[in-house]
Amino acid sequence: MATSKKLISREEWEKRLNNVKIRKEDMNKLVMNFLVTEGYVEAAKKFRMESGTHPDIDLATITDRMAVKKAAQCGNVEDAIEKINDLNPEILDTNPQLFFQLQQQRLIELIRNGKVEEALEFAQEDLAPRAEENQSFLEELERTISLLAFEDTSNCPVGELLDISQRLKTASEVNAAVLTSQSHEKDPKLPSLLKMLIWAQNKLDKKAAYPCINDLSNARIEDPTF
Repeated sequence: MATSKKLISREEWEKRLNNVKIRKEDMNKLVMNFLVTEGYVEAAKKFRMESGTHPDIDLATITDRMAVKKAAQCGNVEDAIEKINDLNPEILDTNPQLFFQLQQQRLIELIRNGKVEEALEFAQEDLAPRAEENQSFLEELERTISLLAFEDTSNCPVGELLDISQRLKTASEVNAAVLTSQSHEKDPKLPSLLKMLIWAQNKLDKKAAYPCINDLSNARIEDPTF
């Protein structure tokens, strides 16, 4: 038997919202966390001056981290590895998964540029020994090498390895590893809070009709509908 939903008016909803006290300092920290994690160094500097909010890491390190991320995004893997080691050699020494992922991306770039012989030599000498000790590495190496079997990679079952999204994935992993090495969260808090908002609204939708936010881009509260 269907049950009727409770109707919460805009007036009542806004009254409840106004009773929730959120400190401006906490909001500022949330903004700074996003700017630092995503690498908006100039915006972070300006926000620090305007709000007096201090980041939990040296803002100068953001520029170095973004240089690493950009190198990975552009497919300049050797440059990315060199920059990572300049920042902190322990990042790759203690993260074999990330190092293999970077080496796999380097192999992908060689294949993308048609350097078949160099790609095969690199795979045999640098990747194969690591893959012999790790089943997941071996599977990824086999997937990547299979690109060479197709003249038209658009018809290749693993053609997505050549997509820019693969570079971005690698760059994101690199960015997260550098942040972790700096004792900083690898993901900004704001997107997680927005996901929690969506989850909470989905739960409440089953019990009540209330003013809600349907478009997160403008955060406009819309009147309840049945």
